[in-house]
Amino acid sequence: MQLGSTSPPDSSQVFKDRREAGRVLAGLLDQYRDRDDVVVLALPRGGVPVAYEVARALHAPLDVFLVRKLGVPDHDELAMGAIASGGLIVINDDVVRGLGIRPAVVQRVAEEEGRELVRREHAYREGRPPRDVTGKVVILVDDGLATGSSMTAAVSALREMHPAKIVVAVPAAPESTCRALSPMVEEVVCATTPSPFFAVGQSYYDFAQTTDEEVRQLLRDSSAAKTSTS
Repeated sequence: MQLGSTSPPDSSQVFKDRREAGRVLAGLLDQYRDRDDVVVLALPRGGVPVAYEVARALHAPLDVFLVRKLGVPDHDELAMGAIASGGLIVINDDVVRGLGIRPAVVQRVAEEEGRELVRREHAYREGRPPRDVTGKVVILVDDGLATGSSMTAAVSALREMHPAKIVVAVPAAPESTCRALSPMVEEVVCATTPSPFFAVGQSYYDFAQTTDEEVRQLLRDSSAAKTSTS
């Protein structure tokens, strides 16, 4: 696990915005520059501006990897699992068994969230096919982690796609979350580990919500840049 760089920034560093955070993060991932086996995947929406800068610096392709929480009916804040890009479903067996949730309920919620996931994927990619990650080094990027639950679900689903290596890379997260993710992947890169950690947004001066149109535009720009250099 990598926390910071050879000359690590102050653990309380505040980034101007997600784009600046992505440039800082890219500096910690320089070993992956100019490799044809690297793919950068962003967790939308906030992870996309960060990942755009990482992909641009590494000269790697960029795509989105969506994760939708499967909330327990009438208790949506409690996750009984997640569905990710490609329709892969990860179930939290402890929650499902503990609450006695029937398979039909899980299936219904998964179908609902799956439809929303497909809608968003189509809206973001605008007809571009998803990246094949089989045998690739996948750098999975978000704008920060708190508990890491969405990233954990993404990693579990991504593993089913048989990448050669998964690297989780974020600008800011509690050190405890970075360490908890470490056994699940080959590498964890956390640019800063603020302590005490209250919220991801506190690591940014500008933490305005990323819009769907921003996501689409960044994916267009990244795709155009890769086309012009290939």
